[in-house]
Amino acid sequence: MSNVGKEILITAAPGGHSGYAYAIGLRLRELGYKPVFLAAEGYDWIVKKLTRIGHVEYAPMPRRVGEPLYRSLHRWPAAFVKAFSKVKPEYRVLVSCGANLSIPPAIVSKLKGMYLVNVESIVRMSGPGKTPRFLHRIADLTLVHWPEQEKFLRGARVVGPIYEPPRFESSDGGYVLVTAGSVGFRELFDVVVEAGFERLVIQTGRVDPDAYKKRAWKVFDYDPDLERWIANASLVITHFPGMTSATAALAYKKPVVLVPAIHLTMSAPVTDCPLYSAKIGAVCINKLSPKAILEATDKARKVDKPSYTEGAMEAARLISRLYEG
Repeated sequence: MSNVGKEILITAAPGGHSGYAYAIGLRLRELGYKPVFLAAEGYDWIVKKLTRIGHVEYAPMPRRVGEPLYRSLHRWPAAFVKAFSKVKPEYRVLVSCGANLSIPPAIVSKLKGMYLVNVESIVRMSGPGKTPRFLHRIADLTLVHWPEQEKFLRGARVVGPIYEPPRFESSDGGYVLVTAGSVGFRELFDVVVEAGFERLVIQTGRVDPDAYKKRAWKVFDYDPDLERWIANASLVITHFPGMTSATAALAYKKPVVLVPAIHLTMSAPVTDCPLYSAKIGAVCINKLSPKAILEATDKARKVDKPSYTEGAMEAARLISRLYEG
């Protein structure tokens, strides 16, 4: 079957989930497919990035970050109704990149006779995420990044780490980049401004950037070209869990310091941070203080970066085989 002009649907929830979607979508496009992204409503800065390589549709997030499940129950019926209108059999394959945004479209895809591809998070080392664990039961193919993950998702296919390939040439712009995804991490920002870095760039997410504009060189809430800041940083400090660390360490070979974000209760446990850090050649700290940050940055600059086969291309090849099957 010719693959020219064929569309494949990919869910793109906020955070690292949209990073997997972008990386896989990019490689599918290189193979001749057209990625169509199902993104969360209200995250326009993510949409700006996804539209570089494909068409974007919108779906609601039934459960918001940090929200108890019972408070989200009234949103699930509407999410399934929207999924029935957005998930079309002609896509043939739906690629679920995680988070609860993906659950209604994934279930609907199976009801409509489509193939379902289930992608685990790169940061999970001791157990699966809730959505990948649930969808693994009905998926035609589950993709994992590391051999350790195959142990808790039996039958999954290890493709290597899926991360966004570099868009910019890596250089040293002489600044430290601090980023904590779309939610932000106020405690981290408060500590890094006390650490005394000469040139500090902070991406704050939902945290008000005005509180830091007099204490850092550059401050902004969102930037669809965050990769440009990563590419030119001398070092990156970011939160665990999150995909920015993989982009910085594996795509741009930057020294990376990881700080566990204990407020992200719906994601990977803090105990996975040292295991994941070792995989990507980063440093994980277990105490948030200016001294700990400075010691970790010195250590991170000395860590050699590992080399892996890129997982996104292998994932795209496997997805294309399902489509053509």
